[in-house]
Amino acid sequence: MAQKGDQLDPETFSCSICLDLLKDPVTVPCGHSYCMSCIKTHWDEEDQKGMHSCPQCRKTFTPRPVLEKNIMLSVLVEQLKKTGLQAAPADLSYAGPEDVACDVCSGRKLKAIKSCLVCLVSYCEKHLQPHYDSAPFQKHKLVEPSKNLQENICSRHNEVMKMFCRTDQKCICYLCPVDEHRGHDTVSAAAERTERQSELEVRRETIQQEIQDREKDVELLQQEVEAIHHSADRTVEDSEEIFTQLIRLIQTRSSDVKQQIRSQQETEVGRVLELQEKLEQEITELKRKDAELKQLSHTEDHNQFLHNYQSVSVLGESPHSSSFNIRHLGYFEDVTAAVEELRDKLQDTLRDTWTNISLTVSEVDVLLSEPEPRSRAGFLKYSCDITLDPNTANKYLFLSEENRKVTRINQPQSYSDHSHRFINCWQVLSRDSLTGRCYWEVEWRGSAADVAVTYKNISRTGVQSGFGWNDKSWALCCSPDSFRFWHNNIKTSISGPGSSRIGVYLDHRAGVLSFYRVSETRTLLHRVQTTFTQPLHAGVRVHGDSAEFCQPN
Repeated sequence: MAQKGDQLDPETFSCSICLDLLKDPVTVPCGHSYCMSCIKTHWDEEDQKGMHSCPQCRKTFTPRPVLEKNIMLSVLVEQLKKTGLQAAPADLSYAGPEDVACDVCSGRKLKAIKSCLVCLVSYCEKHLQPHYDSAPFQKHKLVEPSKNLQENICSRHNEVMKMFCRTDQKCICYLCPVDEHRGHDTVSAAAERTERQSELEVRRETIQQEIQDREKDVELLQQEVEAIHHSADRTVEDSEEIFTQLIRLIQTRSSDVKQQIRSQQETEVGRVLELQEKLEQEITELKRKDAELKQLSHTEDHNQFLHNYQSVSVLGESPHSSSFNIRHLGYFEDVTAAVEELRDKLQDTLRDTWTNISLTVSEVDVLLSEPEPRSRAGFLKYSCDITLDPNTANKYLFLSEENRKVTRINQPQSYSDHSHRFINCWQVLSRDSLTGRCYWEVEWRGSAADVAVTYKNISRTGVQSGFGWNDKSWALCCSPDSFRFWHNNIKTSISGPGSSRIGVYLDHRAGVLSFYRVSETRTLLHRVQTTFTQPLHAGVRVHGDSAEFCQPN
């Protein structure tokens, strides 16, 4: 059972969120496993977004999956705890993938604490003891553990290389001058080291002076940053006050118009009611006289009728003849039209003025850098060749086309262990760093890909090693129908149709990073304005089939 435990790798059963052995392991729909409490906490933070994602591959799930304990994985973790961890004494330090192992240990090797340049062997603390106790060994040269000891052996004569050929600029053994290096200028490696050490010190002094010069520049730039912040804050306050005054002026004018309309409304309604009352009085008088005439018409006595008719004959005409015209019911429409005209003029003024304000803001350039290219020729002027570094490629990535194309595969590649290799994410970096002004294009295929730039010291393990999930990288996440930009684990959605070809423009000194959709023309997708504190490397993460750094169109 102990042997089986020794074969289990604790990292295989570690949670990529807490980086500890899995506790109550659960498996999400994409196949990745986490501690139940870790993934619950992660998804609780994503509840407000309405969707939930895998921290490793970022695949999203809607609705939130129901988590069930992975029984088989739980049993394996418990077995590892009992056999793989407890079987190892606490005071022993076994060698890991990144450590130098003791060459003397049999079975599971301990970590080496020293390497001997005479024996060309690395030793753990136990096996190093004879070098301290035995007089012959005390003359040996001990150094910090090194994986490159065998590079000190001459491949031709199988002897330790203690000499240096200045003619061929390489280390050789004492037999090499007899044949291959006969007649060459040779000295002892120690003598050459002494001379080179002097040169190195001179170079260091030069570099240290450059560091001091650049530190002074950094201080000046920091002062400039503070000045920019102060100027920007003051301008924001001033502009807010000016816009507040403008809003108050508009509100005052709105109140004045409202008051005038209500006053005129009251005046006109009063005039109409006054005329209405007069007409109603005339109607009452006319009705009274009509009643008198009606009564006279029913008088049977002819003489009485004729006598009374003379007194009422004046009723043939109405006591008042009113005549007025009613206007069309559109009393205040002209006021509305006048206000609309004011609105249109104000909109035009604001639009024209905003253009001037926006241009003025964009022209603020402390470093006086050149403007970003706009034409194809302008971008091609800064085109650079990007080749990928195999030592950074995840083992499930295959590089081809002279290390310009990366393809995701199902079986791990037989890459050697390297401290720069990405472990948890299907990512790879460019071999060379990027400074100055650069432009390149990436053609991707499949379900999705992340086109990114990053500092070299980005983490290589865990969730935070993903492009855009930390403050050391900037990533455009591309899918067939959308884009998203990620930096420091903050997502920015980008509208517009998808594209399989992305152009990246970098002005390192000015702190400008721009991503373009490339077709017959280049359409800006997202621009970053920041301060880059280190050289950058181009990177790509493959979620689908492949991605290739290609020649710009």
